[in-house]
Amino acid sequence: MILACDVGGTKTDLALLQPGPDGMEVARRATYVSREHAALVDIVVDFVGERPPRLEAAGFGIAGPVVGDRARTTNLPWHVDGARLARAVGLPRVSLLNDVEAQAWAVPLLGEHDRVTLQAGDPAGDGPPGTVAVIAAGTGLGYAALLRGEGAARSLASEGGHADFSPVDELEAGLLRALRRDFGRVSVERVVSGPGVHRIYRYLREQEGVVADDAVDALLDPPDGHVGVDPSAAVARAALTGTSAVAERAVLRFLAAYGGEAGNWALRTLATGGVWLGGGVGHRLLLGPQGTPSGWRERAREAFVSRFLAKGRLAPWLATVPVHVVTTDLAPLLGAAHCARMERGR
Repeated sequence: MILACDVGGTKTDLALLQPGPDGMEVARRATYVSREHAALVDIVVDFVGERPPRLEAAGFGIAGPVVGDRARTTNLPWHVDGARLARAVGLPRVSLLNDVEAQAWAVPLLGEHDRVTLQAGDPAGDGPPGTVAVIAAGTGLGYAALLRGEGAARSLASEGGHADFSPVDELEAGLLRALRRDFGRVSVERVVSGPGVHRIYRYLREQEGVVADDAVDALLDPPDGHVGVDPSAAVARAALTGTSAVAERAVLRFLAAYGGEAGNWALRTLATGGVWLGGGVGHRLLLGPQGTPSGWRERAREAFVSRFLAKGRLAPWLATVPVHVVTTDLAPLLGAAHCARMERGR
């Protein structure tokens, strides 16, 4: 039995996993509201109970930088101590890793039903498996890679979402200037993230002089005393339902910027094993929920892939790189468990 945990600023997901005929299977799973607890160890103790199961290993994917056996969560006031967690679950040690790094470890365990392919590419044939690049747009923007070759796989964590945003055309240059007024320095995740969707929309609306946008405004400030939805969620819903032209343009611009960053990460890691998109934002906007108007997926894919490939002399090579959207929410847990087993085996 392996304990796996995915720690996020909003929720913390835990599962007990065990080997089965079709790979790792979930024996028990629970989700906690992160901010309702003072520390991660409190959640873990509650989940495993007074008589913890006998564990082979435990892995924790954490939204924030992990250094050694400690981590500090980016969007929570938690200091995570690996030794304390190990004592709580009766193990000599546990594995701590970045949450997107955990998604990279999940890739070897994913099947055809766990992904949607945006670009089939032309992956290498009978040689050793190549490097897998993962990029995940959610509340922030995360990067990781799984380095595979002749020996044991190694993961690469990154805080690349905090690198500088670089515009590629005049519209994005104007967006950068607008965001500088709000934030001073502008990181790439100010644009390529859930909140970035609304920032792009707001900029387009100001530039185009759109005083009223009924579809979005009604979601942000609904009548009859109802609570408005998250601003980026409002823009996304209006775009996916085809009720706001400026929202559609904003979402397609977001997907183009996301594709550009995915292409940058593919180049920086030489991702011959493919680029995998995690995080809920890209998944929802690229694929759309059931009932999304016909043609949206094609337009979304075109916006993403065209910028993914727009890398000058390296465009032909990028066309050989497979690009997949991860569609299972189990990926972070599977990856944390896989990493924990690998580290225990070493």
